Amino acid sequence: MNVADIQSKFSEVFGKTGEGIYFAPGRINLIGEHIDYNGGMVFPAAITLGTYAVVAPRKDKVIHAYSINASNLGVIGFNLSDTVYNEAHQWVNYIKGVAKYLQEEKGEFPHGLDILVYGNIPNAAGLSSSASLEMLMAHIFRCTYDLDLSPVDAALLGKRVENEYIGVNSGIMDQFSISLGKKEKAILLNCNTLDYTYYPIELKGNKIIIMYTNKRRALADSKYNERRSECDAAISKLKQFYEFDVLCDLTLEQLEAHKEALTEVEYKRTYHSISENTRVKEAAKALQQGKLQRFGELLKASHISLRDDYEVSGIELDTLVETAWKEPDVVGARMTGAGFGGSAFAIVKEESVASFIQAVGKVYKDKIGYEADFYIAEIGEGPVKLESIN
Repeated sequence: MNVADIQSKFSEVFGKTGEGIYFAPGRINLIGEHIDYNGGMVFPAAITLGTYAVVAPRKDKVIHAYSINASNLGVIGFNLSDTVYNEAHQWVNYIKGVAKYLQEEKGEFPHGLDILVYGNIPNAAGLSSSASLEMLMAHIFRCTYDLDLSPVDAALLGKRVENEYIGVNSGIMDQFSISLGKKEKAILLNCNTLDYTYYPIELKGNKIIIMYTNKRRALADSKYNERRSECDAAISKLKQFYEFDVLCDLTLEQLEAHKEALTEVEYKRTYHSISENTRVKEAAKALQQGKLQRFGELLKASHISLRDDYEVSGIELDTLVETAWKEPDVVGARMTGAGFGGSAFAIVKEESVASFIQAVGKVYKDKIGYEADFYIAEIGEGPVKLESIN
């Protein structure tokens, strides 16, 4: 679906012409999984798949929202003075959450909006469709109401919506990498301090191939929060021996010195967190130095740790990744995102992309029983107003 189609659908649904069209990307995390909430380093990038919205002002204080992706739900409306979470409002709760906290910080919005949304991120693919929507709405509200809201502040706002309003104990990575995305650059981000550095993505004739399992996952209903609580339990026990703020402040030597204080599960979760943090720093350095083989080795080690120590991959993701490892012309592959379904990615020589997709796709369908979807990922910009519509 192109921009003209989205504009046309807005007119069909709302009976008027939209006045602006906006876009916010999804993200892919190259390495550094399940450590953003433990204060670790991550290495994500915005991608050119994402979420579009056409908007037009209203004269009242109501927001009416419609999603092409959830057309069966029709138009869902709420008053800007009533932004309480409502399960019946489903995806629109993300809009409500952003509106609620922005109004608390910046004052009441002077008027409402009609909003039509369309996303080309595969639903529940682990490419951060929810953070994409949050950052899209933050950008729309910022532009529409002329709000003073920096990209970092927008990311923190989105994290608050996710944590406090939606109820997912996720970290800052998704919103930050989307809000501050830059074309052909990844962000090395310290999730504890929010210090960050851009790194050019130079893959020397290779492409990033997203491999979507077509197994849906719902973060709030998955074991994501369970993993978070396991890490919190380890932190409380290890604080008997060390003074530290976040789990990734510790070294593996410190962990080994007091592993008997933890359960086996807590030890494995902690081991992953600390070792993954080290891999991220090594991976960014390897990419900067053009050492793609080393970068690929670190991707593989990351997936093994997520599979065995953090236990968040599953047969679908493991099948895609382990099959990719066996293919020629593959630099590396790993799951990306929270896991429990969702997506993995591989870095593949450009001329071998078609044969790679065919080979991995066949193995996956033979083993899992249904097809995986494949996308070539381009690294793109953060949220943007694409054009005015008049």
